[in-house]
Amino acid sequence: MTIYFGTYTKRESKGIYKAQFDATSGQLSNLELVAEEPNPTYLAFDQAGHLYSVGSENGQGGVAAFSADFTPLNHVVAEGAPLCYVSVDEEKDLVFGSNYHKGQLLVYKRLTDGSLELADVAQHEGSGPHENQASAHVHFSDLTPDKFLVACDLGCDQVVTYKVDNQGKLEKVATYQATPGSGPRHIVFHPTAKIAYLICELNSTIEVLIYDGWGQFELMQTTSTLPEDHTGFNGTAAIRITKDGQFVYGSNRGNDSIAVYKTLGDASLELVEIVPTNGKTPRDFTLSPDENHLIVVHQDSDNATVFARDTESGRLTELYHDFYVPEAVCVTF
Repeated sequence: MTIYFGTYTKRESKGIYKAQFDATSGQLSNLELVAEEPNPTYLAFDQAGHLYSVGSENGQGGVAAFSADFTPLNHVVAEGAPLCYVSVDEEKDLVFGSNYHKGQLLVYKRLTDGSLELADVAQHEGSGPHENQASAHVHFSDLTPDKFLVACDLGCDQVVTYKVDNQGKLEKVATYQATPGSGPRHIVFHPTAKIAYLICELNSTIEVLIYDGWGQFELMQTTSTLPEDHTGFNGTAAIRITKDGQFVYGSNRGNDSIAVYKTLGDASLELVEIVPTNGKTPRDFTLSPDENHLIVVHQDSDNATVFARDTESGRLTELYHDFYVPEAVCVTF
């Protein structure tokens, strides 16, 4: 099967890459450049195979749209930095974008050919106590299980919930205030319980949140992603949950590891293990479609590491860490 990589293009990378993944052996092979694009740091596919990526054009930043054969369709850009996260709403023909540097949540309408046009922008305002929180920094936006749009704001320590209409217009519903200085980055939802897991970059924690299904969150538990003896810099990055809701995984940049958790009866988290990724700066990782493997990519060491995953215990066993992918910061099937 095919696996895709989004990258920075500051050193060796030229854009968006693909490789082949053997679901039986866990082997990666045949790295290939599929689209040249400046700093396509996050990728999302729709069901028709269109690719939407963080993109830039003529020095302006935004989103890029590609056909299923990676032919460029269009860019929607504006002055300033590009996005940092992209996601798709199939039902409403929308694409959501998060702009970290500008503190914006953007909504794009998906046209019949797969190209995009801007539908709405929500400008976040605020700050936090950490030196990286001088202003709003929207780092993630995607749908909740009940079709609200949720945006993680690392700069304001907030998770903001919106209603989105069929034309892509936004209406704010609720704001959850996370721990001051925590820096909410990404969020995932339990498949059956009304629970969400919020990974916080700046204080290396996961907040377990009760989600009432109407856009409101309430804190239930806070757990560290780090070993007790870790000193020095760390910033968490990605978070994933298994389809059965039994295990949650989070990545540490600095400690360069994956934290593995088991979900208990009340959906709170219990640490299973913290596993080194044998690379520098594991900004993103994903589970294989059958969830028997976990693939992590490294921004600063240009390698992918593949783990076998024990589906009973959630534990990870490294298979290898020497597959070359330049400056990779996003990985998806």
